[in-house]
Amino acid sequence: PTSFLTIFDTTLRDGEQSPGCSMNPAEKLRLARQLERLGVDIIEAGFPIASTAEADAVERISGEIRDVKVAALARCKPRDIETAGKALKNAARPVLHTFLATSAIHLRDKLKITPDEALRQARDGVALARTFAAEVEFSAEDASRTEYAYLLEVLRAVHEAGATVLNVPDTVGYSLPHEYAEMVRKLVRDIPTAVISVHCHNDLGLAVANSIAAVGAGARQGACTINGIGERAGNTSLEEMAMAPKVG
Repeated sequence: PTSFLTIFDTTLRDGEQSPGCSMNPAEKLRLARQLERLGVDIIEAGFPIASTAEADAVERISGEIRDVKVAALARCKPRDIETAGKALKNAARPVLHTFLATSAIHLRDKLKITPDEALRQARDGVALARTFAAEVEFSAEDASRTEYAYLLEVLRAVHEAGATVLNVPDTVGYSLPHEYAEMVRKLVRDIPTAVISVHCHNDLGLAVANSIAAVGAGARQGACTINGIGERAGNTSLEEMAMAPKVG
């Protein structure tokens, strides 16, 4: 859709979390064909560890979609990563997308691990993912609420371990465009050899605004869904994200 921005479509994964939007493997495959026709750069086909049907959908999409990259999501856990790698085995251009929370509130209250443990898990997860796919993306869940020094430490470590795309989600839809852009600007400056990617939620109605601000600050990949569907208030709208830079 744009020459400078990679469109990472997550309609089949995050979009499916929107009420009434869950799909069976055959429906996912049909929509994946349409996304390929549309010309997105990457299709995130699913979260294979979630269920056997989800793994089957990713495997079927991987076997059929040849013109665009196919991604599978995995937590930074060996079983998740191995399951995702297996589901992607027939992909022409596989992307293994692994994630771990980095904000203090998520580490303390959700994962109940220390920052050092999270750093080690992230680095080890990416290293394992690289054994299954040449392209690995790492997402620092809740990046927009993470202390910058720690975020940078984690992202540098996973980049050195083999992640070429570093995604900094506004997981809880909390950020404002100027502050989100500032975080991205610093990451582009501090890790110049990585592609900085963004994934925004629309709780404040700012998913597209945050994503566009991030692109202006140097982000080169944006996660989107058709019609902005997704968890809670939804994600960045694919059609708005594709068109706004062209008409702005």
